[in-house]
Amino acid sequence: MTKMTRRAALLAGVAFTLSACSSKFISYDGPQVTRVEVQKANRRMYLMHHDQVLEAFEIQLGFTAEGHKQFEGDGRTPEGRYTIDRRNPNSSFYLSIGIDYPNAADLEFASSRGLKPGGDIFIHGWGDKRRGRGEDWTAGCIAVSNREMKKIYAMVEDGTPIDIFP
Repeated sequence: MTKMTRRAALLAGVAFTLSACSSKFISYDGPQVTRVEVQKANRRMYLMHHDQVLEAFEIQLGFTAEGHKQFEGDGRTPEGRYTIDRRNPNSSFYLSIGIDYPNAADLEFASSRGLKPGGDIFIHGWGDKRRGRGEDWTAGCIAVSNREMKKIYAMVEDGTPIDIFP
């Protein structure tokens, strides 16, 4: 190999290594996350393996965080038991995993008042905007940093229950 060819091969190897390191997808082979617990009042989310906390995160919520989500546009994050039901690897907010809001009770409540319950509630990253902690800004979702979302996306499987407490 010529000196130039070796240099090109070395640079290609470095570029591949850097691109692999910057991937937003990682693997996880630890204990299964059996439940996600969100405590809105203290802005914390816990990934649980039965009664053991595997990971804890500071979170940001809907812009009107207090109270249960009832209607489209109210800026609230739902409360109650839901299920992680989908994932979006191409989210505008880095990565996201979906929460199956609205459930039958949510639909019935909103319908009884002639309103839509809203939807598209996710746990997601911050996207490409720089954000600080302590400010609720979502339309009802649960937000964490992109780095934290990478870990959550790898650890939490579809079908995992999520309990969201006031």
